[in-house]
Amino acid sequence: MCSESKALEVTITGLAKGKEYFFRVSAVNEKGKSEPKFLLAPVTVKDTSVEPIINLLSNAFSVKAGNVLKIDVPFKGVPPPTVAWKKDGNLLKETSRVNVHTSDALSQIIIKDASRIDVGVYEVTLTNLTGTTSAEIFVNVFERPGPPSDLSVVEVSADFMSLLWQPPHYTGGCQISNYVVEKRDTGSTIWQNVSATLARTSIKISRLTQGTEYQFRVAAENRYGKSHFVESEPVVAQYPFKPPGPPTNLCVVSASKAVMVVAWSKPDSDGGSPIIGYHIECKDQSSILWTKLNRNPVNDIQFKVTSVEEGLMYEFRVCAENMAGVGPSSKASEPVAARDQCDPPYNLAVSNITNSSVSLSWDKPEYDGGAKITGYIVERKELPNSCWLKCNFTNLLDTFLEVSGLTEGEQYEFHVIAKNAAEMFSAPSETTGPVTVQHDVEPPKIILGDKFRQVVVVKAGENLKIDADISGRPNPTVLWLKNGRNIGTKGRVEISATKTHTSLLLRECVRKDSGQYILTLQSAGGSTSKTITCKVLDRPCPPAGPLVVSGLSAEKCTLSWGPPNETGGAEIMHYIVEKCETSRVSWTLVYDEMKATTCKISKLLKGNEYLFRVRAVNKYGEGETLESEPIKATDPFTIPSAPTDVEVTSATSEAMTICWKRPASDGGSRISGYIIEKREKQGVRWVRFNKKPVYDLRVKASGLHEGCEYEFRVFAENAAGLSEPSLPCPLTLAEDPKFVPCPPAKPIIIDSSRSSITLSWNKPLFDGGAPVTGYKVEFRKSTEEDWTVGVHNTDKTEFTVTGLTSGTEYVFIVRSINKIGNSEPSPESDPEVAMEREEEPRFDISADMRKTLLVKDGSSFTLTVPFTGKPVPSVTWDKADVDLRVRGMINSSSSVTSITVEGATRDDSGKYIVKLQNVAGSASLTLNVRVLDSPGQPTHVAVKDVTKNSATVTWDIPENEGGAPVKNYLVDIRDISRKGWTKLTDKCHRLSYKVSDLEEGGIYFFRVTGENEYGIGVPAETKEGTKMTDRTDWETNSEA
Repeated sequence: MCSESKALEVTITGLAKGKEYFFRVSAVNEKGKSEPKFLLAPVTVKDTSVEPIINLLSNAFSVKAGNVLKIDVPFKGVPPPTVAWKKDGNLLKETSRVNVHTSDALSQIIIKDASRIDVGVYEVTLTNLTGTTSAEIFVNVFERPGPPSDLSVVEVSADFMSLLWQPPHYTGGCQISNYVVEKRDTGSTIWQNVSATLARTSIKISRLTQGTEYQFRVAAENRYGKSHFVESEPVVAQYPFKPPGPPTNLCVVSASKAVMVVAWSKPDSDGGSPIIGYHIECKDQSSILWTKLNRNPVNDIQFKVTSVEEGLMYEFRVCAENMAGVGPSSKASEPVAARDQCDPPYNLAVSNITNSSVSLSWDKPEYDGGAKITGYIVERKELPNSCWLKCNFTNLLDTFLEVSGLTEGEQYEFHVIAKNAAEMFSAPSETTGPVTVQHDVEPPKIILGDKFRQVVVVKAGENLKIDADISGRPNPTVLWLKNGRNIGTKGRVEISATKTHTSLLLRECVRKDSGQYILTLQSAGGSTSKTITCKVLDRPCPPAGPLVVSGLSAEKCTLSWGPPNETGGAEIMHYIVEKCETSRVSWTLVYDEMKATTCKISKLLKGNEYLFRVRAVNKYGEGETLESEPIKATDPFTIPSAPTDVEVTSATSEAMTICWKRPASDGGSRISGYIIEKREKQGVRWVRFNKKPVYDLRVKASGLHEGCEYEFRVFAENAAGLSEPSLPCPLTLAEDPKFVPCPPAKPIIIDSSRSSITLSWNKPLFDGGAPVTGYKVEFRKSTEEDWTVGVHNTDKTEFTVTGLTSGTEYVFIVRSINKIGNSEPSPESDPEVAMEREEEPRFDISADMRKTLLVKDGSSFTLTVPFTGKPVPSVTWDKADVDLRVRGMINSSSSVTSITVEGATRDDSGKYIVKLQNVAGSASLTLNVRVLDSPGQPTHVAVKDVTKNSATVTWDIPENEGGAPVKNYLVDIRDISRKGWTKLTDKCHRLSYKVSDLEEGGIYFFRVTGENEYGIGVPAETKEGTKMTDRTDWETNSEA
């Protein structure tokens, strides 16, 4: 028995190869073993195993992405081989999506939802006892490709860029059909298509805008779709090189009053592109604005400037240009004046030689190059073969120099170079020739003319010149002194000196040039001096201060001062005294020929602040003024004491006459009047009965009730106010007496002329119980005792006495008359001289007249101004820039003046000034008028910010707004080819308006009109047409 098995087959091992064997099989159950069954033929033992064989119809499989892929691999092999799968060299892992099924003759891979990750090389390996075999299977999944790789910008210029990229690492299982290229401005989010059918992996993108930053993106496309985009880094469209650096070594190589030549060196860096030219700019040293000099680029490294103005200091700067643009400007050159080079000094001569020095002198250059000579440079050369060396190391203004520190016995040559205020140097002067250094001494000497040995008298404004001949070796140093102080050439003083002559010239002499002038010569041979005395006849200096103000009150003061310290060489004839209110700018003459050094000032206004000034006058004219400190006109006093001895001197049934005595003290100020109060016997309140102050020492109280008893008290009043009340008088009964009337109050002189005097008086306080029927006026000369009747009976309280002698002094009395008879005479009036009165003019207007007068446009208005003054003042009306005699109608009388203006316009608004003038003084008054009208023309209309299709119009508010502020503006436009205007806006509330959508190259005119609540005003137009262009130097065309 070889083997037992429950299966229906069995493998017999341990047989010998090549031998034949017979086999039989018996079945066995629990009862026993059956009869055997023999094979029909013997079996020869030999090897029957077979190596694995793979039978693939194709080794490439393709599937569309998302579908199921099945790969069947049939095989053979004895014994049956084992199967192993790999993908891309790694053992294939089974997942829920990837499954492998293997039988004895077939191995199958099922891939669900195929995708890009399933692409690759699959390897199947079969192994049995006889051997191993394998096969590669290529799987391809069809889908849209991956993005291109290695996208880069390989070339950049101002208007194009070149892109290069590599094909996608994954093509989607099929050939790339084309590429899609897009671009965008980094300032925008919108991508623009460049090419959608590009087959190459490179592209040149043109029509780019210089200076703009761009970003590009590329996608690959096959028949199954388009890949994701790959984006480039942002890149600016610009030349692949930079603008050049600034030029170097900029300088002005030559300059004259009409031409300058500027030169420079090339920039250190050309920016990677050849320089195509240079741009030159210049400016005045005092300006901040640079002006371009060349229209086209300059190819040379120097430039000739002809547009210069003589005397100005100019600075220059240069910038280079290449294909990338204009580079930065160079540093500005040093300021250089547009002036010619000055001529060299001439007449160089040796004036003195010592054993160690040489004194040189020369004349100024004939031509200073257009600028003042500011100094000289002296150079020497030791003979025979030395070089030129500088002798002075400070600025030399004189035309002479002593060169010291020389070697005795040696020979030298000298020359001089001039320098002017424009820092321009002349060529060297001619040399002195060989000069041997050796000693030579002669004492200095001064020779003056006879007229300089006495006092030299000169009038102010004339020139004073002192001449002297001089000598000495070495040449002496010349010094001029005044009052012990050294003087030199400066301002009005001019000093000249040669080796034989010197002079001092004072131009336009003034008072302070008087004094002693000393001429001194100094040298190694000694020194000498001469004195010249000069006296300048001129106007005097200011009076000696301070200007003292004393005796000050509300109406007057006293000024005092001292004589001038310098009288100008003539006796003081008189002084001129003036005053000025600090609130005004004009001075008023007080005294024009005051002989003394003190004077009284009257007619001051209480509370006003004043300045006073005084100047002395000699026969040469009026001197300078001495001015006081501001002084306020106030009174140094208090209220008066109470009146005394109040009594009723007469009484009637309706009136009483009250008398009293003056207060013991007037408080330091004149009593200006009295206030009287009454009280009935049964009353408790005091009642004032005189509305105006009483100036006399008595008063008549009327309106009394017959049979009542009254008492009275009196207050005194001065500039400081009311006094305390007096003690009341005894009670007095109101009843009628029978008397002649009381005399009138003291007459007051109100006017006078050469042959007449006008006086007025108050009615008597008591008519004696009968009405006053008239008055008798008498007068006499102050030097006589006899009275003359001026009028026997007049019913007025004013009368003019005529037939008087001019220049004679008179006094007057007045008597009251009733039916009983004549009263006693009134107190005598103050003495008055029969002469013409002078009274300063003044205006008699109310506060309302000083307010601004509002007038409607087109209406008429009249300004009426009353005034007083004696003699009658002359009247003038003024208004700025207007002749009121033409514009208005002026009417003037002895007491009132007026002006009437018809058809008022905005131009009639403003200040109207009326002036009064007579021998006593002057006065002026300003009245304001505002005409309610539309506004005038806007000012400074201009066009700015002009482009090819837009411009901005600007203006300023009208000088005359017509009585109300401008609320808006109207802006109109007109093409140069048309006559009519087109409205742009009528609601502009600013001082500028931007106009757009204009035609490029068109020429336009603009006009602006203001509008206020009273209407549309006068338009203002641009004088020149404006051309629409982008050029910075935009054009303007005047309309034909």
